[in-house]
Amino acid sequence: MSRVISVLFVLFLFVIGGGMAFLASWDMPAPSKTVEKVIPDERFPR
Repeated sequence: MSRVISVLFVLFLFVIGGGMAFLASWDMPAPSKTVEKVIPDERFPR
């Protein structure tokens, strides 16, 4: 039983490492939606 748990733990570490490598190398596109927000003048100090 200890060997099965060890194999599952190593497999879990490989899955986590692969996921981290995927996220580190993924070229995620930047958002392309334009955002316009009106900010009232009262929020700025004079």
